[in-house]
Amino acid sequence: MAADFAALAARADTFPKLLALNAAEHPHDIALREKDFGLWRPTTWVQYNARVRDFALGLRDLGLGEGDVVGLIGDNRPDWVAGEIAAHALGALSLGLYRDALEDEVHYLLDYGEARVVFAEDEEQVDKLLNLADRLPHLRHIVYCDPRGMRKYDDRRLISAEALAKRGQALEAAEPGLYDRLVAATHGDAVAILCTTSGTTARPKLAMLSAGRVLRHCASYLAADPKGPQDDYVSVLPLPWIMEQIYALGQALLCRMTVNFVEEADTLMHDFREIAPTFVLFAPRVWEAVAADVRARMMDASPLKQWLFARGMAAGLAALDSGRRSPFADAILFRALRDRLGFTRLRSAATGGAALGPDTFRFFRALGVPLRQLYGQTEAMGAYTLHRGETVDFDTVGVPFDDGITLRIAEPDRNGIGEIQARHPNMFLGYYKAPEGTGDVVDGWMHTGDAGYLDAKGELVVIDRVKDLATNARGERFSPQYLENKLKFSPYVAEAVILGAGRDYLAALICIRYAVVAKWAEKNRIAFTTYADLAAKPEVIALLRAEVERVNAGLAEAQRIAKVVLLYKELDADDGELTRTRKVRRGVINEKYADLIDTIYAGQPVYRVDTVIRFQDGTTQRIRTTLPVVDLLPAAPALAAAE
Repeated sequence: MAADFAALAARADTFPKLLALNAAEHPHDIALREKDFGLWRPTTWVQYNARVRDFALGLRDLGLGEGDVVGLIGDNRPDWVAGEIAAHALGALSLGLYRDALEDEVHYLLDYGEARVVFAEDEEQVDKLLNLADRLPHLRHIVYCDPRGMRKYDDRRLISAEALAKRGQALEAAEPGLYDRLVAATHGDAVAILCTTSGTTARPKLAMLSAGRVLRHCASYLAADPKGPQDDYVSVLPLPWIMEQIYALGQALLCRMTVNFVEEADTLMHDFREIAPTFVLFAPRVWEAVAADVRARMMDASPLKQWLFARGMAAGLAALDSGRRSPFADAILFRALRDRLGFTRLRSAATGGAALGPDTFRFFRALGVPLRQLYGQTEAMGAYTLHRGETVDFDTVGVPFDDGITLRIAEPDRNGIGEIQARHPNMFLGYYKAPEGTGDVVDGWMHTGDAGYLDAKGELVVIDRVKDLATNARGERFSPQYLENKLKFSPYVAEAVILGAGRDYLAALICIRYAVVAKWAEKNRIAFTTYADLAAKPEVIALLRAEVERVNAGLAEAQRIAKVVLLYKELDADDGELTRTRKVRRGVINEKYADLIDTIYAGQPVYRVDTVIRFQDGTTQRIRTTLPVVDLLPAAPALAAAE
């Protein structure tokens, strides 16, 4: 099977070629499925190819050609992937933007990429583009897919997806065979995708990826984690992210698994359960949210169900620790829970993009979810390591997909810990408008910026970002990410940021998981109005204090958290505090909350907040509150001073 995928990637080395091949050889098999108005509507391979053909020829009729950039923004939809492949058929480059990107981010990426056409899903995305009209001199056309609310606009650049498709059909009628000739002229080594990097420290860069390399890397991945036409995948990861490019495009075209698109974000888990996919990759934040939701629902359950949950989890975790499954736990808890979550048919499940705490990992493995961790970077075509087989070490991210992928640890210390570096034949081609600058890739090696080591089994252990590994004032090293993941296993903790570099003790900034804590407060008859009000309630502070103390009990003394503050707001990508893939921007946190951090380490009991929050719709809210600084280990500063 692995050889078959590699041969197929060599035979059809671009997305349009592979799509056309699937349409010719498997015309009536289902390629895509979208839920619309409550019904799942299938798209066959031949219909998929026809939509791409119509879009491609429509774009050509608008003057698009080789080297031009086509932007795409909106929710995951069939027309997104069709628009992307259509751009490739013309030799143009696709550039995906996150649907929740603010106007400033949209402007930066589209202006830097000099995009001439943008596929915008709906009125919300069209509004962003029209507001930027005077600042995007290269933008000529905006293709909207959802016509609702569009009648009020009168802008010559606007064209509906259906009108674009009709232009393509007219061009095909005038020049029969034109699309086939365009597809045949595409080349797998040419740049096809501009993929944004995570941007944890600065503006995201645009990594240039060739379709041939994407497909060859996907063939390598499929050899390590096989999939085929019998598999169902639900597209829930943002399509601009490299891993969704790998799954919804690269792997789907190679192995012909069906890609399913949910109706709305609010119906995600319901639609997910209806499909019951055989494979899923969630970001760590999603796995954490699912685990937290399960625990939150148990708060409202009957005493009997709470008892069954506790007994089932205890039996399941004990069995997991001895390398087996618990039939008892499966009978009283796990079978029903898997069905409730839509996990009944899962044959493969993964997490990636950031570290997942071992407690969350153990929860899902005990549940019977075949969860494995993968690791990689955009520049290295996404993931390149994965747990293999049924043996999963929660502390590692597995081994490389194949022998063509090489790992090394640069400048290891006495414990073998150093920077992780990797290389393989299908790396990116450089950064857009800076092809001579390959950034973190030096002599073919990807300098990941992550600290880690290879264990005795040859599996990779990732500790934290090299720059984020910290040392306290006593010279003791700690990993903020490791401690944050321990805290986020609590159903009440949505986000945590560990402080303490160069300080006498560790402290934590915590964002409550509002939906769960609100439910807990209502159950306990605690009145509140807003997020800030809820986070400041003494009862909530006591609740979170107990959660942190539970984590502290399992930590070495040097890693215990001495002080905690519950933030008055959630960390938000719109405020620059998180990346669009939900990674913490520590530099922004340290700068934005500098006064609060100074208050914590000055030994002050409270921090007074008087600030204005600006929402995405432009409205503002003034927040005036007092944040208590909770002392968990009050003797820590004194001890440090004594030393």
